[in-house]
Amino acid sequence: MRILITNDDGINAPGLVTLTQIATELAGPDGEVWTVAPAFEQSGVGHCISYTHPMINAQLAPRRYAVEGSPADCVLAGVYDVLQGAKPDLVLSGINRGNNAAENVLYSGTIGAAMEAALHGIPAIALSQYMGHETQVLDDPFEASAAHGVATIRALLDRGIWTQDDYRVFYNVNFPPCSAVAVKGKRVAAQGFRRDVSFGVQPYTAPSGKRFLWIKGGPQATPTLPGTDAHANLDGYISITPLRCDLTAHDLLADLTEKLG
Repeated sequence: MRILITNDDGINAPGLVTLTQIATELAGPDGEVWTVAPAFEQSGVGHCISYTHPMINAQLAPRRYAVEGSPADCVLAGVYDVLQGAKPDLVLSGINRGNNAAENVLYSGTIGAAMEAALHGIPAIALSQYMGHETQVLDDPFEASAAHGVATIRALLDRGIWTQDDYRVFYNVNFPPCSAVAVKGKRVAAQGFRRDVSFGVQPYTAPSGKRFLWIKGGPQATPTLPGTDAHANLDGYISITPLRCDLTAHDLLADLTEKLG
């Protein structure tokens, strides 16, 4: 198996080390793991691509590249520059430091990379490690991901639903904020919504007197509704959410057509 891995935390992120180990085991002794990741952290860039300026794609080692661009850029660079158009069998994005559940899905560069792969017809999985009080005291905060990552991905590859339609399904996996032994299992879950939690801004005045704004996130320990991703994660389960790039509200089409004539 040929696997392309990337992330949004950057080429030197510890979560990418964990993902490399997972991908190497999945690929097997006769497989290949290619790393094409952002040269610098790209958290929160979503599905951004560097459409208006060029990128540098620097080879750091055999099958290891750093791109001065977004995670979606990395998928494009990996497929069409590094692999010369030979599509990989699988794209893995992560393992993100922090959850990409609920509304975080809409901002995540980790998700953006998997989304770009799906648009090119490549099976793709985004993986994130929920962080919390329990992970703070672990020697390896990615312990749950490292212990359960291979089995989770294999389950998806063997028994998951991989569509062949235009907007192909890709998967969002979040590992719970606990130790490996405390993980209770896997749950298929819808994307949730944290009520009363949103991004905002925090003003800051620099020593020079200039005023800046920091983007400020909300509390991540707020559960979503039962049956959704963050609720499962905070209850100790790995959440698996099928996603599509199609943003159409299909449930409203017929009713809207009738109302608008």
